[in-house]
Amino acid sequence: MNIIISSISAGITGFESPANGYIQKALSFDDLLVEHPSATFIGVAQGESMIGSGIFDGDILIIDRQVTAQTGDIVVANFNGEFVCKILDLKNKVLISSNDKNQPVPIHKCDEFSIEGVVTRSIRCHRKSPLLQL
Repeated sequence: MNIIISSISAGITGFESPANGYIQKALSFDDLLVEHPSATFIGVAQGESMIGSGIFDGDILIIDRQVTAQTGDIVVANFNGEFVCKILDLKNKVLISSNDKNQPVPIHKCDEFSIEGVVTRSIRCHRKSPLLQL
């Protein structure tokens, strides 16, 4: 796929021709979205718990296992046998939703908990893709 990158600026005396800034480059979505191909997987968001972070039901999540999770990162984690997408708070040992309807979930020593990866990107599809249907 090729894209056209356009830089449009207004000069003091008026607008330059938009054609002056066009540069055509080849673009691979893999190169754009995936930093660590062998450590990256894709998930589909379900529910409304992350809408405050711009992640909506049906959005595609790019999840990188090579990135070290830090406080404030959006992660996909296995929490007591369920895959969840939440904001990680390592200091307080809680998983936080970005929807005020959901309370933070404490991570106790007795919980089964593992971070599966850090959400590095999310993509919103305006039409449902048959490729993403389970």
